[in-house]
Amino acid sequence: MTAGSAAQSVANQASDPVARARGLVVAYGPRVAIASSDFEVPSACVTAVIGPNGSGKSTLLHALAGLVRPHSGTLEVLGGAPEHAHDRVAYVLQTAGVNRVLPVTVGEVVAMGRYGGRGLIGRWRPDDREAVDHALARLDIVDLAGRHLRELSTGQRQRALVAQGLAQQADVLLLDEPVTALDIPSHEAIDVVIEEEVASGRTVVITTHDLDEARRADHVLLLGGRVVAEGSPGEVLTDERLLEAYGAHLLHAEPGDGQRAVSIDDPHHHTH
Repeated sequence: MTAGSAAQSVANQASDPVARARGLVVAYGPRVAIASSDFEVPSACVTAVIGPNGSGKSTLLHALAGLVRPHSGTLEVLGGAPEHAHDRVAYVLQTAGVNRVLPVTVGEVVAMGRYGGRGLIGRWRPDDREAVDHALARLDIVDLAGRHLRELSTGQRQRALVAQGLAQQADVLLLDEPVTALDIPSHEAIDVVIEEEVASGRTVVITTHDLDEARRADHVLLLGGRVVAEGSPGEVLTDERLLEAYGAHLLHAEPGDGQRAVSIDDPHHHTH
């Protein structure tokens, strides 16, 4: 994933955001997952959502997708309630959350991205087939279309899920840790489509445990049970902000050139 030019990023963030929250609280029964937070997601940019385990990253994606409603405060997506924008928002789960023994092929998985507009028994049209074929080609998995999920590697399954999101042709693409622990070809293939989606004017929101990945984004939301900070990577990923979000899990090291590096003492994070 590569951020666009500084000028393009500024221009994108000056336009209306695709999502805006004010005093947003998200809870599951009595448990508050995200305490009162204000944030925006700029359009036509990559926004990285980063924070320790249990900080609310996946919950934030659920809220943006309209799968969980605010306990209090407001959240708008594409100018209205998130549940009203579901056909314009594609949500791609990480492969670990998908049952790999389901008796479905890669082609069928990707075709599910068209169900939102057609339904399970809706009439299949030429543009549906074109969208599915194009998504398979973009993730370089055309040759896997007839294979079942159980026959695939982790990286191949993740590419199939991302292709499903692309087939939806949504304005906003939500990706939950899309490249965590993937093989290099799958990682690179997904990075390329993220760049292409943003270049075409779409908005991509990813959750990540990787500081370097967050630094390459256009916009960052740093979570720690709430939105601790938001803005450009340089504004958000500072020692002070990271310490506020990660606490004792934030470490420092002195590399050979004398410049201090930040690392995260968490097995789900890459260290830097």
